[in-house]
Amino acid sequence: MIQFERFTLANGLKVVVHEDKSTPMVVVNVIYDVGAKDEHPEKTGFAHLFEHLMFGGSVNIPEYDEPLQVAGGENNAFTTTDLTNYYCQLPAENIETAFWLESDRMLSLAFSEKSLEVQRKVVCEEFKENYINKPYGDAWNKMMALAFTTHPYRWMTIGKELKHIEDATLEDVKSFFAKHYNPSNAILVVAGNTTVEKVKELSEKWFGSIPSGEKYVRNLPQEPKQTAPRVQEVKANVPLDAMYKCWHIYPRLDKRYYIVDLITEILSGGGSSRLYQALVKEKQLFSNIECYHHGTTDAGLITIEGKLVKGVNMKDAEAAINEELVKLQKEGITDKELQKVKNKTESMMCFEDMSVMSRATSLAMYELLGDANLINTELEKYQSVTAEELVAETKVIFDENNCNTLYYYAVN
Repeated sequence: MIQFERFTLANGLKVVVHEDKSTPMVVVNVIYDVGAKDEHPEKTGFAHLFEHLMFGGSVNIPEYDEPLQVAGGENNAFTTTDLTNYYCQLPAENIETAFWLESDRMLSLAFSEKSLEVQRKVVCEEFKENYINKPYGDAWNKMMALAFTTHPYRWMTIGKELKHIEDATLEDVKSFFAKHYNPSNAILVVAGNTTVEKVKELSEKWFGSIPSGEKYVRNLPQEPKQTAPRVQEVKANVPLDAMYKCWHIYPRLDKRYYIVDLITEILSGGGSSRLYQALVKEKQLFSNIECYHHGTTDAGLITIEGKLVKGVNMKDAEAAINEELVKLQKEGITDKELQKVKNKTESMMCFEDMSVMSRATSLAMYELLGDANLINTELEKYQSVTAEELVAETKVIFDENNCNTLYYYAVN
């Protein structure tokens, strides 16, 4: 059981504190309730651009990294379609440095043409390197546009196209910041060798006077139910043919999410999993194959993707995948197989909770979902899944009319 306390400042900033006296360190984690799904369809990539801009210095602190390094700390950040997370870890005696740095960039990020230009170049290079020049780099750009017609998950976190970042103006950036990066749209998690009293005092001192801003209210267009299969072919200079198959699944807080998570483990959780055993080891159709879901807050996708062995026919490989899915639907799974993946899930969750950094991140994520105590109750939801529920769900999800397929052919 992971203990924590919560309180909210007058300006709307939610604060979660987890005390752990066994470590000399403290983690300060700020999560903003903004991701790529909150962008304008013609101005995408802004949430990710901000992940970079937030390290470009604030009005009072020109270099974010320098004071943190002097205090013995390290930091990083990540953006997803649903959220943006900034975190740092430093010796507990220097905790106030983190409060000073995080509060200052929330209050007064330094906006300049120079800072924007520097970070724009960094993001554009990242886009070119990972999504244009890299083999299979454009696969997800194409798949998201294929699978989603309406919901903003139809573009990637880095953005729908390079031009959106290239054309971003200082005014665009300032208005995006004002809308999303304020106390009413943020959660502060402090975990490690500190006390609730200390965190209350520092939160009031450093964040209490920041204007709350207007709470951003989401009103996203909902994805209609898919009623027919969608297929796209790509030919590119890549080493091997590849296949990506995606089916729509449920939001993160839907109880069926846990069933889907266990399905991915049964199909692809390591060397003894069904897809690996049948299609890589026995039939030798794929050099590698995996099944996973995207863990998105709103209804997302479950994916099976794999690289084909050279010379294997795409349709033969696809038929073999479908055969395994039908086998799961018709023959079901044993209680022993289900218990095995539940045990694996439990050990993974326990392992994640070992580090104070992971605990802080989990608490921030769960609080953003609506309740930090999910960190203590989610395991029960996995344990309660039955073999019958799991098999019934495979019949609903792996329906041909719910399927999106990208055939990625190697031309060389």
